[in-house]
Amino acid sequence: MSSKHPAKVKITAKSRLRHPLQLWQEMWRDLLASRELAWQLLIRDIKAQYRQSFLGIFWAFIPPIMTAVGFTLASDAKVLNVGTTELPYPAYVMFSVSLWQTFIESLNAPIQGIIKAKPMLAKINFPREAIIVAKLGEVLFNFGIKLILMIGLFIFFRMPVTWSVFLAPLGLIQLIMLGTLIGLLLAPLGVLYQDISRSLTMLTGVWLFLTPVVFPVPKQGLFSQLVALNPVTPLLVTTRELATTGVLTQVPQFWLVSVLSLVGLLIAWVVYRLAMPILVERMSS
Repeated sequence: MSSKHPAKVKITAKSRLRHPLQLWQEMWRDLLASRELAWQLLIRDIKAQYRQSFLGIFWAFIPPIMTAVGFTLASDAKVLNVGTTELPYPAYVMFSVSLWQTFIESLNAPIQGIIKAKPMLAKINFPREAIIVAKLGEVLFNFGIKLILMIGLFIFFRMPVTWSVFLAPLGLIQLIMLGTLIGLLLAPLGVLYQDISRSLTMLTGVWLFLTPVVFPVPKQGLFSQLVALNPVTPLLVTTRELATTGVLTQVPQFWLVSVLSLVGLLIAWVVYRLAMPILVERMSS
C-alpha cells in the first residue's frame, strides 16, 4: 500500500518574477502596512542612538564643524589651494559635509537596519520594508538636527536667502534616494559578510575626495572628469546651490542622475524583496 505525501511548493525568485504585477501589488501593500511598525522602530532607534551619549545631538554638529576648521586652517596657511567658492569657505565646507553625511547615512542605513533587526527577522513575520522606512526616518531626523547648523551658518555669515531654498528638499531627496539605492543593493551581501561594511568605510573615504565637498567643482584635467562622473556630484552641488546662491550649474546632470536613481531604487527594492527570504534563512541557519 503506497502512501501519498503532499507536494511541496517552493516559491523562488524566478517564479515570482513571472508575475511582476502581483509582485508590485504585494510590495506596495506591504509598504503601506509597514508604517506603524516603522514608526515604532524609528522611535526605538533614535532613543538608543542618544541614550548613552553625553553630547547627544551635538555629535551631528561636530564632524562638519571640525572638518571646516581643519580645512579652513589648511587653506589659510596655503597648505591647500582650494580655489574660490561661492560661499565663505567655512560655511561652504560645513554645508557640504552635512549633505555628504546625509548621503553616507542613507547608504549605510539598509545594512545597519537589517543587522539590527536580525533577532526579529528570525522570529516574526512582518513587512520587511518597515526596516528600511525606519532607517530613512532616522536619516531625515539626523538631517533635521544638521538643519539647525545650516540656519546658524546663514545667520553668522549673513548669507542671503533666495526663493530657490524652498526647492532644496528636492535635491536632498534625490541624494538620499541614491544612497538608499546603493545600500539596498549591497544589503544582502553586507549582512552576511563583514567585508562589505569594511570596504564601504574605505571606499567612501576615497569617494569623499572625488566629490566637491571641501573644494569647488574643478574645471579641467583628469581629476575634473572623475568628479564629473561621480553621480553624487550633481546632486550635492545642486542641493547646495538651491539652498544658498540659487545659481544652478548642473541642471541636466542633476535630472539625469535623479531619473536613474529613481529607476534604480525601484529595481533595488525588487532585489531586496526577493533576497530577504533567502537572507532570513541564511541568518537562521
